[in-house]
Amino acid sequence: MASPQLAALRQIIAQMPAGEPTTQERRDGWEASRALAPLPGDVIVEPVDAGSVPAEWISVPGGNASQTILYLRGGGYSFGSLGTHREVVQRICRASGCRTLNVAYRLAPENPFPAAVEDATLAYRWLLSQGVDPGNVVVAGDSAGGGLALALMIATRDAGEPLPRAAVVTSPWVDMTLSGESMKTRAADDPLIHEDWLRNCVADYVGDGDPRNALASPLYADLSGLPPLLIQVGECETLLDDSTRLAEQAKAAGVDVTLEVWPEMIHIWHIFAAMLPEGQQAIERIGEWVREKTASATTVA
Repeated sequence: MASPQLAALRQIIAQMPAGEPTTQERRDGWEASRALAPLPGDVIVEPVDAGSVPAEWISVPGGNASQTILYLRGGGYSFGSLGTHREVVQRICRASGCRTLNVAYRLAPENPFPAAVEDATLAYRWLLSQGVDPGNVVVAGDSAGGGLALALMIATRDAGEPLPRAAVVTSPWVDMTLSGESMKTRAADDPLIHEDWLRNCVADYVGDGDPRNALASPLYADLSGLPPLLIQVGECETLLDDSTRLAEQAKAAGVDVTLEVWPEMIHIWHIFAAMLPEGQQAIERIGEWVREKTASATTVA
C-alpha cells in the first residue's frame, strides 16, 4: 500500500489551475517549485562548459570522484533546467556514491530535434575527453531525459565510440507516436502527463519530422549492444507502456534489463522525494543498482 503522503501529493496536484499551461508557464512554474525543496548545505555545485554545453558537477561528501553519472533531466524536451533537478540529482549522488554531471541540453521549440541529442552527445564526449573512463560512467535520465539517455547511447554506439558502463531511466518517454495502450488506460490515474500535452511536446520537438526516428523515439531503434539498463516506472503512468515495451525490446536485443514497475506511483515520483517516501526508496534502489554495476569498474587515478 502506498504511503499517506502519496494521497496528499495527489491532492496538491489536483489543486493546480485547470487548463493546459503554456510552455513558458511550465518553465516558470517548475523554476518556482525549487524553493519547496532547497539543497542541503553540503552539496557542492561547480558550473562547467561541457564541450560548449552548459553543465555542472554535483557532488556530496563521501562520494567517489572516479565514478560518474551523466544526468539528463526531463521536461518534455521543452522545459526544466539545471536548477530544477539539482535536488533530485544530489539524492542520487548520495545513494550511488557517484559524482554527477548535470547537463543543460537545448530546449524546444526554440531548438527542436536533434538539438538535445547533439548536446547530450557533446557532453558525453567532453566527459571522456577529460580522461574519464567510460567504464566508470552511468548515463541516467528521467521522462524525456530517459529517452534522451537512450538516444545518446544509440548515437554513441552507431558512431563506433565507447559506451558507458550502464544506464538508468526513470519514467522514460521513448515513443513520440504515443501509441502505448496505457496512454488511454492510465489517463484517469495519471495526474501529471496527458496525451494532449505530449502531442504539443511532439509538435515542438519533432515538428514535421518523423516521430519514429530512432533518436527521437528509441523504442523504434535497434537496441543491440547497449549496456545494462535499469528502468523504473510508476504503475499509474500514461507512459507505463513506453517502459514495458522498451524492456521487452531491449531484452529481445540481448540487453541486460531490469524493469521495476512501482505500485501506485505516478510520473517521475522521484522528484517528490522530499515529501514522498517512495521517491526516496526508488532513489535508494537506483543507488544500489548503480553500485552493483560499477563495483568492478576500473578506478581512474
